[in-house]
This record gives sequence, structure tokens and C-alpha cells, in this order.
Amino acid sequence: MKILLCVLLVGSLNLAGWGQEKDRSKLDAFMDAIEASDKFMGSVALYQKGQPIYTRSIGYLDKEAGLKANEQTMYRIGSISKTYTAVLVFKAIEEGKITLQTSIDGFFPSLKNASRITVANLLAHRSGIFNVTSSDDYMDWHTRPQTETDMLAMMEKVESVFEPDSRTEYSNSNFILLSYILQKIYGKSYGDLLTEKIIKPLGLTRTAFAGRIDVKKNECHSYKYLGSWQKEEETDPSIPMGAGAIISSASDVNRFAQGLLSGKLLKAASLNQMQTIREGMGMGLFELPFYKAVGYGHTGGIDGFSSVFAYFVNDSLSFAMTSNGTNFNNNDISLAALNWVYDLPIEMPVFNSFEVKEKDLDAYAGTYSSPQLPLKINISKSGNFLIAQATGQSAFPLDATAKDKFKYDKAGIIMEFVPAEKK
Repeated sequence: MKILLCVLLVGSLNLAGWGQEKDRSKLDAFMDAIEASDKFMGSVALYQKGQPIYTRSIGYLDKEAGLKANEQTMYRIGSISKTYTAVLVFKAIEEGKITLQTSIDGFFPSLKNASRITVANLLAHRSGIFNVTSSDDYMDWHTRPQTETDMLAMMEKVESVFEPDSRTEYSNSNFILLSYILQKIYGKSYGDLLTEKIIKPLGLTRTAFAGRIDVKKNECHSYKYLGSWQKEEETDPSIPMGAGAIISSASDVNRFAQGLLSGKLLKAASLNQMQTIREGMGMGLFELPFYKAVGYGHTGGIDGFSSVFAYFVNDSLSFAMTSNGTNFNNNDISLAALNWVYDLPIEMPVFNSFEVKEKDLDAYAGTYSSPQLPLKINISKSGNFLIAQATGQSAFPLDATAKDKFKYDKAGIIMEFVPAEKK
């Protein structure tokens, strides 16, 4: 679920004119272009000093019913949930219920190395516990409710990936376990704790622990693009818990980011712990640089949803993007939004299309491999589209850009075929 979307750039930033209402036409033109090409569905919001300076929603919360998304639409925000969970854990530490050095054997005595794994290890992804969402059979059970006993049994089936605190490696299991710890020490559900300690103090109105998606509540379904938008299955929220089961709007994510990183939720020492980066990761936060500005935030992905938020402390600026379907590189949206607010040029997206006949696609079908790649890639046809699928990965569409050339914008993949040589 971890995808770092912001890139490290160097240079200076121009903050002139922030006290005035900014001309939104250039960013609107960018969003218009990806909407017209049906490349993205979701919401973008930028806030400065806690106030919105740009919001835009495109696409559908339910495409089949023709229900359009709006600023209040709620999306599953995936691993951004981990930041909320980290806040709840540091709240518990500040209240004296646990410490960073508390070992987890008192909560999960049957887990391997439990006596050597601490709360700090879980927060920093340094436990060595197997990432349960990477299980080979995950797609067989991810839509069915799972109990704590079920999830622990699946974690215990696989040996530790590494010795506790010996290195950093992202694992959803860490924050699933933190969710269970929070429920045990407070005697309350994760959802109740989220409401009590974050939602109510910040006055968030479009944030909650997920249930079944309900479009009547302005919650959106998610989609994948395989020549057309196809609805994704729903991961049952009992599985990711505080690792990925929160729903929110882009605006509410901004309000959370501003509340957290301006010191409204935690003491300075706790927030400093979250922001301390070790081997690329903090405790519920990543460092997301943009030119000379340093932001802190997180990314998320679950089913067809993808999301990102960043808060730039020195500029009191927050950015959030929540999406329920994309056939585009979302990093380009993040960069366009930040370029707009910092008065930098926005590179308009260009979608070159090349007409290819359905019968001509047969020449590309087959399974391809290379000594440079550990995976095989299967190429098949679906109507007028080529579909690619690497070993153990989800399928994705390829857009024709020239004779024998195809691309997948979302991941920056370009494939050129040599049909005569079956390469």
C-alpha cells in the first residue's frame, strides 16, 4: 500500500501573492484535460492556514448509476489510515497506557519474537512480522470479515522476515496489530476511538471507520480501467483495520493534516517522534519533499482507491488527493497542484492516441519474459485494447501511441513490440 508520489526536486519557491485569491484557471485546465480523456476519478484539495484555496472533484462515486463525485464525497484512503492510527497510539502513550518500549508479548504471546518486538518497532515498520496482505491467497479472502484470531493465525503461519529492529520494511501487519492493541487498552472499538480522539476534536464531518460502501451517504465505489471502468471488489474493513480502513473526503484529510502537524492533536515530543525519519520512514509519516519545501504525509491504496496527503509546515500548506479510479500517473496530479500553488509552470498532459484495429492486436498476444525482469508478462486482447498482466500482479490496459508501441501512464510503462520476432 506504500507508493511515494512526490519527487525530490531542487530550487527555490515563490510564495508571492498567497494573501490574494489565486487564479485557478491553469490548474482547472489540467484537471479538465484528464477529465475529458477519462483518465482519473477523484478529488483534489489544497488548504492554506486551514482554509481551502482550491478544491475540485471529477468522475463518479457510482459510475453505473451516473452519480457524480463532489467535494463532500468520501473515499477509502487506504494506508493514510496509518497516520491516524499512529496519532491514537501516541495519544495512548501520552495518557500513560503504553510506552514506545512496551513489548507486544502481553497482547500477542503466540506471535514469533513477541517479547522482542515493541510498540516503537510496529510504528516504524521494524518488527519483522510478515505482511499479511502479501499472502499468496489474499485475494481469496480479502472481501470476507476476519477476526483478530483469524488475522493472527495468518501472521503466525510465516516465519519472521527479519530480526526485530534490524531493518525497516513496510508491513500492514504492524498497524493491524496496533489497532488491536488500542482496542485492548481502551476497551473500545477502533472506530469509537477514532471518533473520540480525532474526528470530534478536529470537527471532521466526512471521516469515519469504513463499513460497506453506501452511495446514499456520498461514499464512492472504486474502479479499475481495463478498456472501460470496471467496479472493484470491496476489501472488508475488518482486515486492514487501522492500517487502511478509514474513509474520508479530500477536504477532511486536509483538516486532519493541518490539525496534526500544527500541534492540535499531540504534544510536540510525540509529533517529533512521528516526523523522525529512519531508513525512509517515520512513525506514521513519510517525508515528502518538493523543491526546498519539506512536507510530511502518507500515501494510500486499497482496491481501486489511491490517495496522498502532504503538509508543508513552514508554509502552513496542505494538499490531499483522494481517488476511486485512475488510468494516469497520480504523481503528475500532485506535482500540478503543488506547482500551481507555488506559482511554477504546470506541464499539461498530452494523451497521444493511435488507432489500432482489433484484429491487429492478435499479433501482440503471448507471454513475454526477459533476463532483466523477474516476472513474466502476459499480453492478451480485450476488445480494442491490449491487457498486460505480470506474474502475481493485477492486469492493466495498454494504450496504443504508435505502430507497435503502447504505454501505461499510471506506472510510466512503455512497451514496444516486434511481432515478426515475437518479442
